[in-house]
Amino acid sequence: MAINPSKEVSATPAKALPAFGRFGRDDRGATAVEFGLIALPFFALLFAIIETALVFFAGQALETAVANSARLIRTGQAQQLNFSASDFRNDVCGQVMALFDCANKLVIDVQTFNSFASINLAPPLDADGNLDTTSKYVPGSGGQIVVVRAYYEWPVIVQMLGLDLTNMANGTHLMSAAAAFRNEPFPW
Repeated sequence: MAINPSKEVSATPAKALPAFGRFGRDDRGATAVEFGLIALPFFALLFAIIETALVFFAGQALETAVANSARLIRTGQAQQLNFSASDFRNDVCGQVMALFDCANKLVIDVQTFNSFASINLAPPLDADGNLDTTSKYVPGSGGQIVVVRAYYEWPVIVQMLGLDLTNMANGTHLMSAAAAFRNEPFPW
């Protein structure tokens, strides 16, 4: 009995073709595979958006707290009540304590100047690009020009592809708020 080789060769691809065809048409795991491909970029983008919103919200809260607390200096209330640097810091922190670690990271600087033209404030960074935590608290007297500055190092969590919010050498985001004004002519 002779074996027909053409019959065997044609039978093998015919049996294999339906198996590959079924595999090609099977889409039961397509959603899981597609989700696996886009999950990491999707969640990274989602968390980056949330973090950016938190940074802007916290920055605005710091601006508002500095403006409100600076009003105490401008109207002479802080001077009349003999506010110390820690009292002024506590007043600012009382308005943003849910967002910030005021005890360790908030730096407040209050300085007086003779004129608005003489205001020359250097960036609050040391030579290594880190926040210089030395500050002054000089609220001034009636009619003096005062600049109140507050700085906070916000920790940045989402850092991807160099597109992050860091602007400090240690990988944090420096938030700042300032208020410049002339004290009212209070008599004390």
